[in-house]
Amino acid sequence: MTGKTIADIPMNGRFDPRLATQFMAGAGHNGFLGSRYADHGDDWVELTLDWREDLVGDPSSDVLASSVVISLLDIACSLSIWTKLGEFRPQVTMDLRLDYLRPSPRGEPLFGRGICYHLTHSVGFVRGIAHNGDPDHPLAHAIGTFIRVGDRLP
Repeated sequence: MTGKTIADIPMNGRFDPRLATQFMAGAGHNGFLGSRYADHGDDWVELTLDWREDLVGDPSSDVLASSVVISLLDIACSLSIWTKLGEFRPQVTMDLRLDYLRPSPRGEPLFGRGICYHLTHSVGFVRGIAHNGDPDHPLAHAIGTFIRVGDRLP
């Protein structure tokens, strides 16, 4: 799909986070991280990635780099907006704050769920959670806003 964007993916009239994630897995930052689609609902998307030694921030602790958690939640939250909206429209992360509760241990998969809880004509409001398979035992919580720079909602 060289030279194409998410907007070029045929999605049968409705944004499909599974197809979008497959598209993004082939290139760029998301491709390097190796994140994959896990599940979604009407206003949320969950992604996962495997623990890898090259994603460790401090080799003496084997803890994943914080940037890995941030990146996974950033894309999951972004996908949740498009999923709630039902279509792709360009947007940028305006603010994404993470509260780290604990590190992600060696060998454990990482899950990031983004939830879009409100849309205005130009802003998507999101929250997220990172965990290792049990959302009741999170490793980080996120809250953020994305500026939608494409067409406005009717």
